[in-house]
This record gives sequence, structure tokens and C-alpha cells, in this order.
Amino acid sequence: MNIHEYQAKALFEKFGVPAPKGAAAKSAAEFDAALASLPEGATMVKSQIHAGGRGKGTFTNGFKGGVKFCPTKAEAKEKAAAMLGNTLVTVQTGPAGRKVQTVYFTAASDIKKEYYLAILLDRVTSRPVIVASTEGGVEIEKVAHDSPEKIHKVIVDPAFGLADFQVRELIFALGLTGAEAKNAAKLIRNLYTMFWETDAAMVEVNPLITTPTGEVLALDAKVSFDDNALFRHPELVALRDLNEEDPKEIEAAKASLSYIALDGNIACLVNGAGLAMSTMDIIKYFGGSPANFLDVGGGASKEQVVAAFKIILGDPNVKGIFVNIFGGIMDCNVIALGIVEAVKEVGLKLPLVVRLEGNNVVAGKATLAQSGLALVNGDTMADAAQKIVKLVA
Repeated sequence: MNIHEYQAKALFEKFGVPAPKGAAAKSAAEFDAALASLPEGATMVKSQIHAGGRGKGTFTNGFKGGVKFCPTKAEAKEKAAAMLGNTLVTVQTGPAGRKVQTVYFTAASDIKKEYYLAILLDRVTSRPVIVASTEGGVEIEKVAHDSPEKIHKVIVDPAFGLADFQVRELIFALGLTGAEAKNAAKLIRNLYTMFWETDAAMVEVNPLITTPTGEVLALDAKVSFDDNALFRHPELVALRDLNEEDPKEIEAAKASLSYIALDGNIACLVNGAGLAMSTMDIIKYFGGSPANFLDVGGGASKEQVVAAFKIILGDPNVKGIFVNIFGGIMDCNVIALGIVEAVKEVGLKLPLVVRLEGNNVVAGKATLAQSGLALVNGDTMADAAQKIVKLVA
């Protein structure tokens, strides 16, 4: 689960991670109060969407830049009005962009130097890793590609926690001394505490800055949490912005289905993540394009299958459906009953290819045969994939 920058900055404040003072506004009527809470002087205006590249983005109304430096509060108010309610397109949003429903005002900072700092899970060691670089303010992927020697990593033993010598190692790698080193050390320790106690998947600060007076501040904040741990953090669940998520994925989550929307036109309904990946691969192999990843799991109910069909049919890009089931724990007849029930409820005008194999497959095929549905049976996974690709061509 992702959260907005202004929400992440509130968490930073709670855990003692210094950042410029800021205030969010969700409507033009809130601009004056938000700006009044900030010190006089230059102000930053930041569009709040769950995507990177905001500063270089362009709004569909022609306004350029989702992050603006404004010498005065009056100008900040003007720029915020151009952002709020409009759609921002960045390298991460895709051409459809994201509608800006919140703007964040922050006091502008006097920057001496920019750095990069992030904490995330290292999947090789299954431990937290702190990534630091002197090349802040730019895409870390570009730094990793062009100047890998400028990226420093520290693996943290979760049983022991962040050690003092590791903090010193990071400070040395960033080249900080004196007051800057002391302040950065405190920030790093507090940031790790936040990462650990909130079950975060990633905490990224880009840029982390030093000021001429020796302060070390988190100028930006990108935070995401492990969905599997959210049951322990109702206060974090409350931060979820459903406007930033695909409505189909929200409905799938309510039905306990694993669903990810893609940009193809062949919908997939599969049991098991591995089979789902293979199904998408074989569709591509035969020249088709998958419209989604949809795993109903090993023990889906008829109701879940109906919910899955409704989600699939709610995607206007879908031109055909491929149901690929290999029953182990999953009962093929439950899938068949769900398909029949779904078609009765919502109707079906799209090509449907079904391949069933495994547990109770005879009963499942009999249910489909007796239903009178206009569907095509696939004898094998490859046969079914070729048939659905041909039908939507």
C-alpha cells in the first residue's frame, strides 16, 4: 500500500525524521489556511499522486510541472489552483495520467547539497537494506547504471537492528562531518525505526538535503507498506487513498482475489500464481495480449468465481476470456458452477475459452456442457490459448 508524500511527512514527524514544514489542501477553499500555517517566504507546491516524476510531468490542461517553486505565497496559491482537480501525466502514470486531488504546500529550503537515502527489503538476504548515495535528486536507477560506485548499501540484521558502526559507515559514505554528520545519524536511526515499526516495504527520501546551517532534512518522501502486515496497523490502513487505485483491483481485494490490470485484451481467470504467469506467457507466445493477472486461489468459492467474472467484464478493453484451471485443491466443478452463475447474472457476449483439468474435472465439464453456454473447450493449455487468441484477433 502506497501513501502520499504529505502523509509520509506526518509519519516522519511522529518518528523524529526532520522535514520542511508543510500543509495539505484538498480544495481551493483550504489554500489560505494551509498557506497561513507556513512561515512567510518562498513556498513549494507539490501535486499529490502515487507516481514519480511529478516535477517533470505535464497536466492535460497544458500546465507544466507537478512540483513548483514559488517565491511568494500568492504565486503558490495560483500554481496550486492550476494543479488541483487536473490530470498530471508523468513517466510513471502512463498516458492516462492521474487526477490531482490534493496539493501539498511546504516551506522552501535553502539547499547546500542533495543526497539519496532509502530503506527497503533486500530479497537476496531477506533483510532490510539501507541504500545511500551522494547523487540525490536524480533517478537512482540512472545512478546505478552510470555510476554504481556512488551507491552504498548496508544490510541490517533484523534480530540485532541497525548498529552504530553501520550508521557511521553510511555517514562516511555520504561524506558528512560535524553537525551534518550528527544530524544525519539521528535521522537515519529514526528512519530505520519507522521502517521497522510500521512494517514498511520501502521508505525513500530523494532528495535528502543538507542546509548551510548544518540541518539535514527529508525534502521528499515516498513510503509503501507490506499489505500482508496491514492487519497490525489500522492507523495506516486509514491512510489508503482508493482514488489512486484501480477500481477493479479494489473489488478484487474485497473478494479476496489477486488481480492486477494489464493493457491487453484477453482476460485470464486462473487458479495459482504460477499457472497465472504461465497462462499470460502462453497467450503472448501465440500472439495475444493478456488483459490481467487474476488468481482465484486454490480454494475459491462459486461466489468468488462470480466476482472474478464481474471484474473481468467490467474492463472495456477485454475482448475475450480464457479460463485456465488445473484442479488440485481447487474443484473444477466449483469453477464451472461459478462460470454458469456469472453468465446468468451479467450476461456474456465475449468469446470464452475454458480449459479444465484435475480435481473433479469430469463433473466440471459436464456442468458446462449442460449449461448451454456458448463457450469453447480447450483440450490442453496450448490448444486453449491458441483458440482464444484466434477468436479475439
